[in-house]
Amino acid sequence: MSLAQKISDERRARLAAEQLLELKQAELLSLKERWGAKSQKLANEIHEVRADYKVVLRETRQLKTAAETAGYRADQAEQRLWNSIGAVRDGFAFFNAKGEMVGANPTYLSFFKNTDLIKPGIHMDDIFEHAFDDGVIDLGGESANKLRQDLKQTMLDDNAEPVLVKLWNGQFAQISMKTGDNGDRISLIMDVTDAVTYEASLRAALEAADAAQRAKSAFLANMSHEIRTPMNGLVGMADLLMETELSEEQRLFAATIKSSGEALMSVINDVLDYSKIGAGELAIRQEAFDLERCIHEVIAMLQIPARERGLELSVDYDLFLPTEFVGDPARVRQVLTKLIENAIKFTHEGHVLVRVVGVIVNEGEKTVVHVTVQDTGIGIHEEQLDHIFGEFTQVDEQQNRAFEGTGLGLAITRELIHRMGGEIWVDSVVGEGTSFGFRLALPVHENCDQIPTPLPTHVEKILVASDIAINCDLLKKQLEQLGARVTICGEGHQVLTFAQDADLIVVDHGAGHLDALEVTRALQEQNLSVPVIFMTGDESVRSKAQELEIVAAVVRKPISRHALCCCIEKAAGGDLPVNVAPAASAIRRMRVLSAEDNKTNRLVLQKLLRPLDLDLDFAYNGVEVLEKYRETPPDLILMDISMPEMDGKEATRRIREIERETERHTPIIALTALAGEGEEEAILDAGLDIYLTKPVRRAEVFGVISDARPSDVTNPFTGEGTPDLISQLSG
Repeated sequence: MSLAQKISDERRARLAAEQLLELKQAELLSLKERWGAKSQKLANEIHEVRADYKVVLRETRQLKTAAETAGYRADQAEQRLWNSIGAVRDGFAFFNAKGEMVGANPTYLSFFKNTDLIKPGIHMDDIFEHAFDDGVIDLGGESANKLRQDLKQTMLDDNAEPVLVKLWNGQFAQISMKTGDNGDRISLIMDVTDAVTYEASLRAALEAADAAQRAKSAFLANMSHEIRTPMNGLVGMADLLMETELSEEQRLFAATIKSSGEALMSVINDVLDYSKIGAGELAIRQEAFDLERCIHEVIAMLQIPARERGLELSVDYDLFLPTEFVGDPARVRQVLTKLIENAIKFTHEGHVLVRVVGVIVNEGEKTVVHVTVQDTGIGIHEEQLDHIFGEFTQVDEQQNRAFEGTGLGLAITRELIHRMGGEIWVDSVVGEGTSFGFRLALPVHENCDQIPTPLPTHVEKILVASDIAINCDLLKKQLEQLGARVTICGEGHQVLTFAQDADLIVVDHGAGHLDALEVTRALQEQNLSVPVIFMTGDESVRSKAQELEIVAAVVRKPISRHALCCCIEKAAGGDLPVNVAPAASAIRRMRVLSAEDNKTNRLVLQKLLRPLDLDLDFAYNGVEVLEKYRETPPDLILMDISMPEMDGKEATRRIREIERETERHTPIIALTALAGEGEEEAILDAGLDIYLTKPVRRAEVFGVISDARPSDVTNPFTGEGTPDLISQLSG
């Protein structure tokens, strides 16, 4: 090979090497650029990781510090808790759900003589067994088995009563257990030695007080007897002395002795009753008594002091309220006496009114009786009403200092009412008067003798001559309830004008300006045939009124409901029909069925029909009416409309359905208090024959009985000496 050829080859080889080098350099540059980018990315990631690591490391350090702080604080809190528990007087012990002790304070351990056996891990059953075996508990002769049972019940039941035990050292401890949400239990032992000792001292003091009270009561009872004996002689002899011939001055002296003696007796009675109440010896009896008569007896006893003050004593006893009850008449009379005496004492003019109303409950077995004693006296300030029933309390105003007394009367009255199961209250307006009221639930004693009956049939228009407002109101209400039309006249000339048109005249003598005797004499001078009833509370006027021929009856007021009815019937004459010969075919008495759920109304009807010769039966509701109708069909049904279970209209409809098949028609008379518009039409549409509203008049009832009497029954109107009512009814 030539040199030129060699140089050409080397040149080509060098060029190829230079091109390859340039190519490799370009690739290396590209590789460096890519590596630089990756390095930067990696560096960035490392930087981020380092930053996150620092944050995590910082938070880890903070959490570690917080955990160390929390643990320290928890340890402090636990230590403080145990220090507090250890400092208290009561014993605490903690048990896990298995009943094993977790811990206890020193007080708890001291109750068990600080024995080494009582420590964490011991079971609660073993603790109390040790208490019995080691003599920790002083049984004092009681049964260990019973005490174990009580302790076991306390450990099992959180609601069980704590157990009281006596310890060996004379202390008394009360043991109780409580369960937590996770089953852990807490045992608590409390030292109650001071409480037990104090209770024992109180019991001893109470026994001593009771003994002292009994001794005081015995002393007061003995002193009361010793004082009453000469006081009875003193008052009695003063009373007898006043009946002899005395000068005006001597009569004043005797009256002062008598009134002073009676006042002293009242004080003695109050003190004795108060001592009985304090000793728990105040007994309440249960016996039948007449409440209305009881009220009138008290009124009669207090008429003289009332008349001396010019006061009118009045009684407003609900006309259709029972009067026979079961209770303690002596205590009821005592309450009434005290309330009426107080009313008289604090009333200078006007009247004292005793009002009695009632609500029948328990299907007529009981009546809630409301009694109020109202006066027109000085009244009581509102701020003093709350203290009026307190012991040794009186209305403490200067104007009342003239009124003497122990201040025990109303306190005793309240206690008597409470002992009888009732309530008592007072309302008052200063300068207008006071109203004391009490409420008693009394069983009804079934006796219809004192239930008033309607007026005689020919007594319809009654004239009342009186200018005493309270008496006018009461008489008008009572007489209208009995079925009369009443005219009130407060002037003498009015009485003479209206007397011609009256069937009966009632003249009221009292403290008003109307001269009752003069008016009655004027009526007699007119030669009237109208009977006069003269009412008075003054015995000296009574004899003068009886001398007047026109006066048919002189009655002491306030008059009872029964006495008023009897007096009117006596003054005006009876109204029963004379004997009528029975039909020849009569073989039985007339059967009358009364449907009435109200006991008082049954008693009224029973008394009203008592003079008649008939068989009277009662049904308490519509269901019983149907039963009795099916058993023995009556000749007449007196049907109340408002009754429980089935009312009178529905019972009548069913009876009429039965009668459609038997072609029988029984007269059914509605006796109802429903008197609203449309009531009569609705009742008659139900199939009843006649509609009568309560209170019914005797003539109306006798009339329907006469009309309904079948031909095959005996005549029910067979009373001897009775006037002929049949002609009056037919006319």
